[in-house]
Amino acid sequence: MLNRIWLGFFLAAFAGALWQWLVQDNTAIFATLTSEAFAMAKLSVDIALGLVGLLCLWLGLLKIADHAGLTAGLSRLLAPLFGKLFPEIPRGHPALGSMAMNSAANLLGLDNAATPIGLRAMQELQSLNPLADTASRAQILFMVLNTASLTLFPVTVMMYRAQSGASDPAAVFLPILGATACGTCVGLGLVAWRLRLPVLNRVVGAYVLAALGVIALMLLPVFWLPHDALTGYSSALGNGLLLAAIASILLLGARNKVDLFDSFIAGAKEGFALAIQILPYLVAMLVAIGLLRASGVLDLLLDGVRYLVATAGGDTAFVDALPTGIMKMLSGSGARAMMLETMRQFGPDSFAALTSAVMQGSSETTFYVLAVYAGSVGLKKLGPTLMCAVLADVACIVAAVLLSYAFFA
Repeated sequence: MLNRIWLGFFLAAFAGALWQWLVQDNTAIFATLTSEAFAMAKLSVDIALGLVGLLCLWLGLLKIADHAGLTAGLSRLLAPLFGKLFPEIPRGHPALGSMAMNSAANLLGLDNAATPIGLRAMQELQSLNPLADTASRAQILFMVLNTASLTLFPVTVMMYRAQSGASDPAAVFLPILGATACGTCVGLGLVAWRLRLPVLNRVVGAYVLAALGVIALMLLPVFWLPHDALTGYSSALGNGLLLAAIASILLLGARNKVDLFDSFIAGAKEGFALAIQILPYLVAMLVAIGLLRASGVLDLLLDGVRYLVATAGGDTAFVDALPTGIMKMLSGSGARAMMLETMRQFGPDSFAALTSAVMQGSSETTFYVLAVYAGSVGLKKLGPTLMCAVLADVACIVAAVLLSYAFFA
């Protein structure tokens, strides 16, 4: 999928350049595209190097959290919920623990830990699956919950905003939380409806009400604060919770006698390796997107959407952020590149860049997750999985736009 998308970007850019040369007599277009390719390659290196320190800091802290048992503690907290959501799984089956740990890792933003745990959960669920090539109800729900990927701390998005020079990287905290919660609820509701899952019980209701209550409590001041104070409130809450999380991780690690310094160094080394690891992906996607924009093709597509929105009487300020939301369904690296390109073109504190960041942080790479999770156990028939996951992504995009207008417009 990504191979075809990447090739399509280049072919579309070349076609756009030929159109400008042959039809619009723009003889400088090829020089423009060459300069843009070099500029995007340099920008990729600058971004990757700028992320080294931030990644080292956060992955070092997350390593302490993992050694202190925070992920395992969250999985125990979620175990009763998963027992009710997946009634066909026998009590005490290892799949329940793996799914709970996967969700706990996603909540904490531990993407590197969440994926291998999720693959293990899929294999354990496959052992209960009577049809080897057809996804079971439990596997469908688990995959959709992973594509919705409710995240408590969107640290990655904050890091990219900080590296891009945003005046307040945490300003997007509340909009991302609201949008990702919306997508998760829609995904869960759609799967429950299509598969007739018994989710209407006291345990599931208690967990859902507790989660929505916490989110609603954080969003409550939105209804009485002046509009120009909302960004400051989101920033204060996001930064405050982030610092509280860091302090809690360190205190929990000290209480459980974790070697804090050595654990931090081990995680920080992973952060350095990750910064180098993402560099080729940044170069590949940013160069392709830069060419697409320099050739005029991306602007032409966005102008078409902008015209349709304006014709319908809507505001078009969000249109420049749409490529990030659409690309996020297909490719995480592609969406990240779209977000970075939007920040570069419009500025990290522009409405388009803020909305793009909210879209980036509120959903998951649906097609990638489904391909990896289903492929790991040889599933060929996924039932309503794709439809439910894509509709959950659409709900995330719509919520991201509405919340961005509420906070930043």
